[in-house]
Amino acid sequence: MQPGVVSFAEFVGAQAPDLLPGRRTLPPGDAAALAPHATTIVAATFEGGVVMAGDRRATMGNIIAQRDIEKVFPADEYSVVGIAGTAGLAVEMVRLFQTELEHYEKIEGTTLSMDGKSNRLAALIRGNLGMAMQGLAVVPLFAGFDLAGQLGRIFSYDVTGGRYEETAFHAVGSGSLFARGSLKKLYRDDLGEAGCVAAVIQALYDAADDDSATGGPDLARRIFPVVHVVTADGGRRLTDAEVAEVADRVVAARMERPDGPVAGLL
Repeated sequence: MQPGVVSFAEFVGAQAPDLLPGRRTLPPGDAAALAPHATTIVAATFEGGVVMAGDRRATMGNIIAQRDIEKVFPADEYSVVGIAGTAGLAVEMVRLFQTELEHYEKIEGTTLSMDGKSNRLAALIRGNLGMAMQGLAVVPLFAGFDLAGQLGRIFSYDVTGGRYEETAFHAVGSGSLFARGSLKKLYRDDLGEAGCVAAVIQALYDAADDDSATGGPDLARRIFPVVHVVTADGGRRLTDAEVAEVADRVVAARMERPDGPVAGLL
């Protein structure tokens, strides 16, 4: 045993490496079709915080595997992580990341910086590279409130663990192209928390409109996106009633204008 190792993943890697997801041995070949996939996650910053939202659909090929999967999770008090890719592995990685941050805090007596947290997540993704090459990729989106800089920050990743800080907004997953296009038109620097929440739900609606793997607001089952807000006071998940109120207004407006809000030409 090595007491005092600040990284939980490194500790497990030294003591019982077979317990880490990335150390498992898989049969050769593409395994992408063997497990449900999570899809679109969007995030946007506002003055004093950041918002992250995810749709609720998981798919296996052309089959809807689950209608109410959760894809956005608190990483710690001041950060959240959303998952796209192989759902089971992604949820496992999120749990390992949560433990990693909690372990560091207990060993060091303080929390990691935003850069430190984002780098730790990059290391976990890099450890999954072998499985990613067999189609079991996990591509998270990480965001949180930077206590040192007093601002919301967003980080995206590639399957090799490459880390990229995004400005203002970003999206990952199969519907990300449509979500980013929507946010590109709707996002403004002066948006507050409520405006950002409305913008990310509009973006998810647009993603679901053009990407079959992204689920839109399910009005019949009352299943709506999961939305987390992180500010200097910490993170919180919006209640179903809060999200439903925004989603109902978005859907009602789309009844009048299916393409959504119009951005000015100049």
